[in-house]
Amino acid sequence: MDKPLADEIRPKTLDEVVGQRHLLAQGSVLRRIIEGGVNANLIFYGPSGTGKTTVANLIAEKTNRRLYRLNATTASLQDIKDIIADVGTLMAPGGVLLYLDEIQYFNKKQQQSLLEFMENGSITLIASTTENPYFYVYGALLSRSTVFEFKPVPAEEAEKAVLRGFEILRGRSEQPLSWEEGVPLQIARACGGDVRKAINAVELLARSAKTVDGALHISAEDALQVAQRSAMRYDRDGDAHFDLLSALQKSIRGSDPDAAVYYLGRLLEAGDLLSPCRRLLVIAAEDIGLAYPQAIVVTKACVDSALQLGLPEAQLPLAQAAILLATAPKSNSAHDAIIAARADIRAGKTGDIPRHLQNVHADSAGVEKGPGYKYPHAFPDHYTPQQYLPDSLRGTQYYEYGPNKTEQTAKAYWDAIKGKYKK
Repeated sequence: MDKPLADEIRPKTLDEVVGQRHLLAQGSVLRRIIEGGVNANLIFYGPSGTGKTTVANLIAEKTNRRLYRLNATTASLQDIKDIIADVGTLMAPGGVLLYLDEIQYFNKKQQQSLLEFMENGSITLIASTTENPYFYVYGALLSRSTVFEFKPVPAEEAEKAVLRGFEILRGRSEQPLSWEEGVPLQIARACGGDVRKAINAVELLARSAKTVDGALHISAEDALQVAQRSAMRYDRDGDAHFDLLSALQKSIRGSDPDAAVYYLGRLLEAGDLLSPCRRLLVIAAEDIGLAYPQAIVVTKACVDSALQLGLPEAQLPLAQAAILLATAPKSNSAHDAIIAARADIRAGKTGDIPRHLQNVHADSAGVEKGPGYKYPHAFPDHYTPQQYLPDSLRGTQYYEYGPNKTEQTAKAYWDAIKGKYKK
């Protein structure tokens, strides 16, 4: 039985690792750690197929410690205890190097069980995770480790691994194996920076290659079918999901309609309809706000239409909403006002509601007389000065008019009316 291509092609040296030049270039910190055989607790953070396991294997080869591997998706607390039991015995006289994959799936107790042995140096931990370690790794463990971020592999780097994979399979094949020009780069671009995914595509294409005149041939059309949608990195509960939503909102906030429809397209291509609907409504209120108050009405209509239509037609009203919001004037004045008001409330700045604003007014029967509530509609311009905030917050200003035409028009209107009452 042939060895899986992804294992056979795994780099044996740091120079064979594709991508991650920011971590593995000559003279870099991580490279010096690896080449010097330094025992250090490390956390590798980044997407799948970017070389985290490969680099961990290369570190293991440079140390005199026994290597143990655990995957947090299946490992238990007993597995950790079994490894700890070997520390200092003939099984691991020089200590233990533990490679823990997907550490985000370990609960706090499981992570804490490693602390004592990391502290005294009997266990060196190399952990990998596809999720942000600052959210998913226990703080005390994180403080004893150094985090290195692995990034998606650029297509031109991934192409080198694809070509190497094709050459290995050509050597294995009993029939001549060839591929159309541009196929390796096509696969490298479609893999979304995941080299493992690219190598799996290579293996699948080679196994399903058409026989033409006694030779195996891989066409660009076959490569396209295997690679389609594979560049999508998307986990509805993971960082990629929230990164896309964040990019969508920041692109609209930055008034870039092209980036807005691009990130919206990525969400929709992944089959996620509800998340962008909700986020577009948030953006209309948070980032466009009072600069164009009708934006939220239009966005709500687009969202309702999208939910009624479903995909793929839903892309049309959502694209309309995204472009409208990206090109609309911006104001976060309402956002800032409510945030500031709630901050005061959480800080205990509540105070009593002025008596004339309460449901039982100060001028009602059975209560102490005092200045009564003035009905603004009974006065010129439908306005009369009176206190609305509690005494402890009198004079506090939460809302600042934004520097846009709509809010400045409102400001001028009220400045003129309220100015009549100023002494």
